[in-house]
Amino acid sequence: MDEIRKSGKTIEEAVAAALTELDATKEEVSIIVVEEPSKGFLGLFAGKDAVVLVRKNFNPERAAENFLREVFLSMGLIVKIETQLKDKHLLINLTGADMGILIGKRGQTLDALQYLVNLVVNKNSNSYLSVMLDTENYRQRRKETLESLAFNLAKKVKHTKKNVVLEPMNPYERRIIHSALQNDRFVTTFSEGEEPYRNVVITLK
Repeated sequence: MDEIRKSGKTIEEAVAAALTELDATKEEVSIIVVEEPSKGFLGLFAGKDAVVLVRKNFNPERAAENFLREVFLSMGLIVKIETQLKDKHLLINLTGADMGILIGKRGQTLDALQYLVNLVVNKNSNSYLSVMLDTENYRQRRKETLESLAFNLAKKVKHTKKNVVLEPMNPYERRIIHSALQNDRFVTTFSEGEEPYRNVVITLK
């Protein structure tokens, strides 16, 4: 529940009731006074209660956590979720038993989850947030593996003088290959193909 309409003798009473039901603090919500309270007239007419509409402010970290908890619950996994919002980046680290299931083959499951969290977070966000999902330091380990692969294949291209076409990769991983070889004096890189089968080609300059 993200918003609720409540009434009370006073605005403060109505807001307090709404906050209790939403399990939120005053700083986490927006409050719209729908009706001001009014007193009865000479005891002939009953007074009116105050009516407020209280809406939770969008919290990208909470949205990401709630979505991931539902996913992990359906998968029967117990996972600790840690989030950190830095500028326009939402960093999410997952810890638990058997995280290999969440990583998947070459990180495909992790990438798919990251893509879905990105959609959830940016659906109601005023400005775009990039989401990075990680577990067991997989992203850093994968980066080091890809950089090593790039250097080894660049040597092969220099030796054989033939282009090398890498397996299809997502944009993030292709950037790692391009970045690793951008200062090489003898080879250059470019991407070809259509998503999701776009790959990097290493060639002589």
